[in-house]
Amino acid sequence: MIKAYFSKRKFNIVLSAFAFFTMWLIWLIAYYGVKNDYVIPSFIETVKSFGGCLISADFWTAFALTVLRTAVSFIISFSLAAVLVALGAVFDKINAFIKPFIDVMRTLPTLAVILILLFWTTPAVAPIVVTVLVLFPMIYAQLYTAVSGIDGGVIEMAEVYDITKRERLTKIYLPMISPSVLSQTGANISLGIKVMISAEVLAGTYKSMGGLMQNARVYVDMPRLAALTLIAVLAGLFIDLCFSFAERFTFKWSKKESDA
Repeated sequence: MIKAYFSKRKFNIVLSAFAFFTMWLIWLIAYYGVKNDYVIPSFIETVKSFGGCLISADFWTAFALTVLRTAVSFIISFSLAAVLVALGAVFDKINAFIKPFIDVMRTLPTLAVILILLFWTTPAVAPIVVTVLVLFPMIYAQLYTAVSGIDGGVIEMAEVYDITKRERLTKIYLPMISPSVLSQTGANISLGIKVMISAEVLAGTYKSMGGLMQNARVYVDMPRLAALTLIAVLAGLFIDLCFSFAERFTFKWSKKESDA
């Protein structure tokens, strides 16, 4: 089963590579079709700007601060969701109480929230709050689904054989939900980066990826704007790839524990 699983993943990697090649061709066709650098930047100029960003100390400072804010947002969202899901697993009424809050958070308009938050906080803090408001409802739903999907028969068996809570956690709950959680964590952080950068642009956050993009837009530096966008995309893909490898080892762990 594991061999078939990873054979399918290898095939998906080939398809993904072909998809990226197709997107590159579409970029080239669109550029030569429009022939206007202010509408679609050239690939060569974008690569030059990409290299210029990588050797700029200001860029690395802005990039590090954006990643840090995203990490803080994700940790807050995941921790809060994990605590509430754990409480909901013990007390059913908590889930019914939390659901309206989740529904409201999902429908909040980002721009309006940022404008309100700027009266209460700073441009550096507002994007963190906005990203938490976006990530938390999604992570809560994912964790709740993962926990709800645990086979009730396995839990009853653990109670019958009087398995300790520690062994239940390490040998039942964590192995069963870890592959699902890790498969979604990379995508959640990637989404967090996208939301964070958008919030930084709207909030006018100083020393951030969003701030650099806003400056590039003001000075109509399309190659730099495209390069910064490409860097953000690659950062998200790299994070997603790292968690895919983590999911691979967790899948083996989960399989080993279930066989035991």
